[in-house]
Amino acid sequence: MVKCLYRTGPPVRRKIQHLRPYNCPLEVLLSLVPDDGSVLDIGCGCGILLGLAALSGKAISAIGIDTAAASIQTAVAMQSALDPKLPARLAFRKIRALDDWPDGKFDMVSLIDVMHHIPPAKQAATFQAAAARVKPGGILLYKDMVRRPLWRAWLNRLHDLGVAREWIHYYPVAHIEAAACDLGLIPLRSETINRLWYGHELRVYRAPA
Repeated sequence: MVKCLYRTGPPVRRKIQHLRPYNCPLEVLLSLVPDDGSVLDIGCGCGILLGLAALSGKAISAIGIDTAAASIQTAVAMQSALDPKLPARLAFRKIRALDDWPDGKFDMVSLIDVMHHIPPAKQAATFQAAAARVKPGGILLYKDMVRRPLWRAWLNRLHDLGVAREWIHYYPVAHIEAAACDLGLIPLRSETINRLWYGHELRVYRAPA
């Protein structure tokens, strides 16, 4: 399905998307996207999750936001290649900071592989801002890379140095769990998923009705 989404565009960026299913549990994340309703995908990258949701027939109205202009350009190109008869409605927007996030609340807000790219001083505020945009009864989907074991963490750090050219900042998942508890979010799923040498910390919460 991924190759169907990214048939055009810069070869390197396109190849990275083609390889994503091998190092990221996209099938698990996709299963958590609602069949309909509104979705905000924070740090959407090239739009792979929303694109897969559209291809699978989910009737969502979704906005993907990211700070990387090249990623948004790729996501927009992917969106334009989708069959207009598909029920999903997607939009992608480049942002600069928290102040640029869309207003309103959504049936699902996803924060996937974003936190470790955010400066430490802004990580807590980012999670709180994401949680604040979930409708009562809606879902907050959080995933990031593991800090332990160290060998998995360091291999992912090297990945980001090579691909994103960035020194990442891991955010302890215990901080996410504590913040979710303070915000009254209801835990639905908590697990670690390993894919090749990558480790993924998945947390799913429901906002109180």
